[in-house]
Amino acid sequence: MQKTIHCQKHQAHSQALDQAPMPGPTGEKIFNQICSNCWDEWLKHQTMLINEYRLSLINPEARKFLSTEREKFLFGPGSNKPEGFVPQQKI
Repeated sequence: MQKTIHCQKHQAHSQALDQAPMPGPTGEKIFNQICSNCWDEWLKHQTMLINEYRLSLINPEARKFLSTEREKFLFGPGSNKPEGFVPQQKI
């Protein structure tokens, strides 16, 4: 049986993550307060940000930017898409 939590992002009970997505307090906060669907949405959004802004994850500023955007996406008002972003059309 899957564990459920009250997800802070969409304010409803939903399936919890299987484990913390990263070590430390941030990973525990996400594990305890964010459902697996919202985490999957963040991973897709994060990938879009990395690609659109051409971020290099070896750059500390890029990692700090993603951390800030993750906090906004999961616990705040949301993370905006880059200006002028147009999603790729499915064929």
